[in-house]
Amino acid sequence: MNLVFGGGDSSIEEMVASTAHGLLVTRLWYIREVDPYEKVMTGMTRDGLFLVDNGRVSGAVRNFRFNQSIIEMLKNVELLGSRRACHRRKAFEMVVPAMKVRDFQFSEVTKF
Repeated sequence: MNLVFGGGDSSIEEMVASTAHGLLVTRLWYIREVDPYEKVMTGMTRDGLFLVDNGRVSGAVRNFRFNQSIIEMLKNVELLGSRRACHRRKAFEMVVPAMKVRDFQFSEVTKF
């Protein structure tokens, strides 16, 4: 139940600056497994989701739900930040750097 990723050398500022159009996600939560064979996970953004246009954060947007295969997501990683540990109660431990991911599968806007 642990996720451990090695890190890279890109900063979040570099990730944003290299993005023509995208979203800056600051936190994901309520992550659950949907399909254990394909490793599809679902969850929501939380505590800050921002629109990125032409390499700059241009404003806040509403939270989204996602349905994404971790295997497919890892095929689309373009940049990695430094390794970072995250310990949470009632959840599994993760060591996950910031990532710039192409074609992440957001499915709908949340109600909050």
